[in-house]
Amino acid sequence: MKDQAKPVTPDQVTRRGLMLVLSSPSGAGKSTISRALLDSHPELAMSVSATTRPIRPGEIDGKDYYFVDQLEFDKMVRLGEFLEHATVFGNSYGTPRGPVMAALENGKDVLFDVDWQGTQQLRQNALEDLVTIFILPPSLQELERRLLTRNQDSADVVQNRMDRAYAEMSHWAEYDYIIINEDIETSVATANSILAAERARRERQKNLGNFVRSMDLSDRN
Repeated sequence: MKDQAKPVTPDQVTRRGLMLVLSSPSGAGKSTISRALLDSHPELAMSVSATTRPIRPGEIDGKDYYFVDQLEFDKMVRLGEFLEHATVFGNSYGTPRGPVMAALENGKDVLFDVDWQGTQQLRQNALEDLVTIFILPPSLQELERRLLTRNQDSADVVQNRMDRAYAEMSHWAEYDYIIINEDIETSVATANSILAAERARRERQKNLGNFVRSMDLSDRN
């Protein structure tokens, strides 16, 4: 009599997590969509970066950032411990590889708020785990209106943000998905749909092959 393998149950089909990148020019709605995703998905967590900038009042090391000095940061770069890193206004920022990979292995998803350059680095270092979304405004005129109605920035700052927006949006074709954020509720729903579809991809399902084989599809009368 042929030995039969122990059946694999649906709850034994687990999932490897994914890295979800949201990029957009300032004012296109990235932060609002990110907050909505985080509020709706407890298994989705924001990536925590390492930085050399000083800790600010109320910030917690390991929660808001991993605070390190420049020597330690440079050592991490040399050892290849970052998935992506950059220097902004004299301070270094980077995404430590270890915590992200541990989260993915445990079926947790990690959300990234990075620009196109950071996305390129992530693609080079973790392509199979990466899902990228670029958020476009419905028009440049609407983007400028949103920036102006914030009442947070001077006209010069708004113009600088608009100049950066042109450069950032030129990289839209490098992303997997594009959301034109004309209506925020529709855009959030689209982002949720993308996340749901990517979670269901065959290659992310651990033990799926064993589950299908345990059904013994060849044994049909």
